[in-house]
Amino acid sequence: MDAAEVGKALRAARKSLGVTQRDAAELAGMSERTVRDIERGRASASFSAYLDLADVVGATIQVTRAGSDGY
Repeated sequence: MDAAEVGKALRAARKSLGVTQRDAAELAGMSERTVRDIERGRASASFSAYLDLADVVGATIQVTRAGSDGY
């Protein structure tokens, strides 16, 4: 799974909960822009930001060995 697919999955999970990007950002302790970047698959977000957002929306991210996508 690449960053775009992970972002799409996190967005779907967030929307299924009825949570706005602003609310998700506040709950995850990040900016709304970071949430938007993650959901769009932009590489500017740190891995810890992906994990924080996943925690907010109740999703999991499987980490694989180095050399793969890592998402």
